[in-house]
Amino acid sequence: MARYTGPVCRLCRRERTKLFLKGERCYTLKCPVSDQAQERTMRAYPPGEHGRDRMRQGSEYLSQLREKQKARRIYGLLEKQFRNLYEEANRRPGITGETLLQMLETRLDNVVYRAAWGASRSASRQLVRHGHVLVNGKRVTIPSYRVRKGEVITLKAPTRENFHVVRNRDVLDRQLVPWLESGENGFQVTVLSLPIREQITEPVNEQLIVELYSK
Repeated sequence: MARYTGPVCRLCRRERTKLFLKGERCYTLKCPVSDQAQERTMRAYPPGEHGRDRMRQGSEYLSQLREKQKARRIYGLLEKQFRNLYEEANRRPGITGETLLQMLETRLDNVVYRAAWGASRSASRQLVRHGHVLVNGKRVTIPSYRVRKGEVITLKAPTRENFHVVRNRDVLDRQLVPWLESGENGFQVTVLSLPIREQITEPVNEQLIVELYSK
C-alpha cells in the first residue's frame, strides 16, 4: 500500500501549522513551526527552493486546496482515500463537512491516537495493524475501521507494558476528547457518542474542503 515516507516536519512547514505528525518532537522547541522556532529564525516558511515566495501567494482556490491538504495530512490519508470519504459523506444526510470530520474522527487509528497509546496517528496506525488493539474483545487490524456508539476499544494486556506506550502516556500532554470515556487505568476507551462539530478541535475549516470538491 502506498504511503508517505518522507520527512513529516516538511508537511507541517508546508501548511504553516502544527499537524502533530511526529509525536513528542511536536511538543518541543525543535518543532519548526513553533513560536519559539520562529523567534530563533528557524525554517518556519514552506519547504522548497521558493518556499519564502509561497508565503506571499494567495487565492481562493489555493486556500481551499491547502485546507484539504491539511486535513488529509492530519489524519494520514492518501488523496484517493480522502476523496472517497468525502463522496460518502456527501451522500449522507446532514451537513457534508461536519459528517466528513465525524467520519475522520471515528477511525480506529484516530481513537487510538486520542487515547494517547500512540505518539502520532502514524504510530497509532501501526499499533492497529500489528494487532495490539481490540474492539469489543475482538482483534481489529484495519485502521480505517469506524467505531460506533457503545463500542469498547482496548489495548491488549502485553502491549500495556511496552516502553513507548508507557512513555506516551507519561510524557504527552493529551486530554481525552468528550465523546470517549477512559477505563482500566487509561488502557480502555468507550465510545459514548459520535463526535459533534464542537468536540472536534483540529484546525480544519471543512467548508473550504466542501467548496473545493464541489467545483
